[in-house]
Amino acid sequence: MNDRFDFAFDFDLDELTPADAASEEAVERFWSGDLTALSQHHTTPNGCQSFVVAHDQSATWGMPSAPQVMAIAVARDLTEFTYTLETSHHATVSFAQNWLVERGCPPEKIAKIHGGSLKPADDLTVWVERQIRESGTRYEVLDNHTSDSDPCETWTLTRDSSAAQAPIRVIHEEWDHDAGTYTMREGAFADVGAARAWLDDRSGPLPEPPEYSDHNSAVVRARIARIALTRSAGASAAPKASLDAPRTPPAGPVQRPVQGRLL
Repeated sequence: MNDRFDFAFDFDLDELTPADAASEEAVERFWSGDLTALSQHHTTPNGCQSFVVAHDQSATWGMPSAPQVMAIAVARDLTEFTYTLETSHHATVSFAQNWLVERGCPPEKIAKIHGGSLKPADDLTVWVERQIRESGTRYEVLDNHTSDSDPCETWTLTRDSSAAQAPIRVIHEEWDHDAGTYTMREGAFADVGAARAWLDDRSGPLPEPPEYSDHNSAVVRARIARIALTRSAGASAAPKASLDAPRTPPAGPVQRPVQGRLL
């Protein structure tokens, strides 16, 4: 195997057997007909490992608010003719990528998304996504929610182990299907109750993390500037958001039919 992108799912397991009961159960539950690959990486030589991020369309008509992004990790032992297969659902692609990175996938190999109709709206979105993708075990996921209709969004409630202040973080992603873009922001709260209160009433803007303050934001700004320089000409034509730009969700979203987060 190599990194030539293929939307089909063929993990080349015909000559191999599951290495454990968990892998056997995972492959029995696995149904690729509802999945569309968004990003994938296969190691060389001999394709010993496969890492895939996919959109799970079945989630759009399943349990309300269920996460729609699946991460899949396959490891093959070609000496023992066995394999392990793990899957995990996530509200956002960046958390799925993080899960795969923790299982040995180089972050740069799984970063590019194929087949998605929505693009990052600004450089801050790209920076927040990269921070999550490469954060290791920094963010402990406590809860998540996905909505395909008014509002079109996901949120992931986390605890940031590296935060000295306001350690409860809400990663909020909002989709603008008319513009073909999405934004992602990180909000900071003192405790879970305060975070859930904001998610319930949205009475004010998403509170910024303390590290975004004028005193601490120089590093953040420098990193976002580097992202701006490396984005493609088409992507960089989209409006940019600095740390000083307002980051409240746009008012008056239009009601939409269920349509899948990226497709």
